[in-house]
Amino acid sequence: MKHRVYGRRLGRSFDQRNALRRTLMTQFFEHERIETTEAKAKAIRSEVEKLITLAKRGVRAGQGEGAEARARLVHARRVATARLNNPNVVKKLFETIAPRYEKRRGGYTRLLKLGPRLGDAAPMVLLEMVEE
Repeated sequence: MKHRVYGRRLGRSFDQRNALRRTLMTQFFEHERIETTEAKAKAIRSEVEKLITLAKRGVRAGQGEGAEARARLVHARRVATARLNNPNVVKKLFETIAPRYEKRRGGYTRLLKLGPRLGDAAPMVLLEMVEE
């Protein structure tokens, strides 16, 4: 039974899954699109959306006055840094990606099906960011 079991295993151990997830998310934010299997894209899509929302809230809080606003921004950046591998990608997330979607309430990504991969017929997709 699969009661209350969250997430996809992707045929990997816990540490391998975490490394794959972090690498895919980092590459996605770096290039703003990624071509991968459907299962991997669906596994990271919700986390990518949550990180963009986190960055939006952090930027909005950082625009306020006082130490509390600054602390909220710093906390959001630290949470994002813990989930991504590259500090330059975190900087891009907070300085370019989050302000781009300031008016959008969600749905920052789209999945486009590309067809089967030649080697093993795995369903391939293109996960990309939508336009503002």
